[in-house]
Amino acid sequence: MAAHAESFQIRTRGKGTLEITDEVAAIVKRSGITTGIVTVFVRHTSASLVIMENADPSARRDLEAFFDHLVPEDTPYFVHIYEGPDDMPSHIRMTLTRTSEVIPVMDRAMTLGTWQGIFLFEHRRDPHTRQIVVSVTGD
Repeated sequence: MAAHAESFQIRTRGKGTLEITDEVAAIVKRSGITTGIVTVFVRHTSASLVIMENADPSARRDLEAFFDHLVPEDTPYFVHIYEGPDDMPSHIRMTLTRTSEVIPVMDRAMTLGTWQGIFLFEHRRDPHTRQIVVSVTGD
């Protein structure tokens, strides 16, 4: 069994989703692994990863609006607001999603569905630089 790991950074524009599928696919290809799995991990507590439709951007806008409604900012009973009113909501949104995704690899490529993409889901209002770690294991 072989293993390959790389990381990359992505700069966000603030709250929203950014597709990282191409970056991850390139790492999978460079790994030389034909069959196995790729694990994608975001090293932050106020951003997450989602596999989401990548054909129609309105699906992601709806997801973002849903999370704004589900976990609103300026909630009066939040105590953890050290970095502002979006601090605790960003942590809750992260826990409701995921910090990692695992995708099967076949023929040196991820086996995502036709309309699936991997997205960094930034939960903070301000731009941030996020670090993504990608680990590919297999044969």
